[in-house]
Amino acid sequence: MAEEIKKDVPATAETDKKGKVEVPAKFKKLVEEIEKMSVLDLAELVKILEEKFGVSATPQMMAAPASAGAAAGAPAEEKSAFNVVLTAMGDKKIEVIKAVRDVTQKGLKESKDLVDAIASGPQIIQEGVKKEEAEATKKKFEAAGATVELK
Repeated sequence: MAEEIKKDVPATAETDKKGKVEVPAKFKKLVEEIEKMSVLDLAELVKILEEKFGVSATPQMMAAPASAGAAAGAPAEEKSAFNVVLTAMGDKKIEVIKAVRDVTQKGLKESKDLVDAIASGPQIIQEGVKKEEAEATKKKFEAAGATVELK
């Protein structure tokens, strides 16, 4: 095992022995410009690129396979982390948008977009939260007229 293991970097980038990424010449100027940008400017750039190319920079949630023990009828352990999933908005769309803003700390547009996306399928509002917080969130959304599941 004398081979050196490289970090996960794009195939076009090379890493030196210190683990730094060497930028190919054709991207050097672009990378230098990006390095000069503020965090707010970078966030704006990401949004523009997402809209222009129809992609998302957020990681996609993958469903975990069920364990063999649970399928065989073995007693399941009590879950300690829950995902809060918004499945239907109900009649009070504005109240649901307000609840999304309150829980996620997102802006009005992002909250409205999330609520509108329910038409294409359930939307995750919170991930990996404790049972008490998940229950409180569920009550808040139900009070706004929405349907929520804890997974």
